[in-house]
Amino acid sequence: MVRSAGMNEKQQRASASAGRELAQSAGAIEHSAREQADSADRRTVLAADRTVLAGERTYAAWVRTGLAALASGIGARALLDGLVPRWLIDAAGSLLILFSAFCFVAAVWRALMPGAPPPPADTRRLPEALLIAVNGFLVLVSLAALVGIWSR
Repeated sequence: MVRSAGMNEKQQRASASAGRELAQSAGAIEHSAREQADSADRRTVLAADRTVLAGERTYAAWVRTGLAALASGIGARALLDGLVPRWLIDAAGSLLILFSAFCFVAAVWRALMPGAPPPPADTRRLPEALLIAVNGFLVLVSLAALVGIWSR
């Protein structure tokens, strides 16, 4: 009977030890699950920040292309004068300047209409009023350059 009581005691100790290990394991799993959820949330926010920054790079590319087209359209008149017929200079300059105005409008349209709403980001977007004001001014400059090409 002593042996039987000793085995029960060993079994009880083993059972208690297994219970403690199980509790520790459950705690570790719970902690790991919390860390994974926090990590996933952080990755989502970082992805949203990257989306905002990619949109700003796209906006800058449209504006940069528009400015290059505007400068090319204005420069076409000065560089090609006397080399090709005047109508060709006017047509090329007008086409480049109209393309620049299109780029300025497309930049605002692309920035304000990004498609599906992105998740909330930590990074702030450029103010819509600023985008519209700057690009509206650039469109007016393009139209003034177009008038300047045709009124020589």
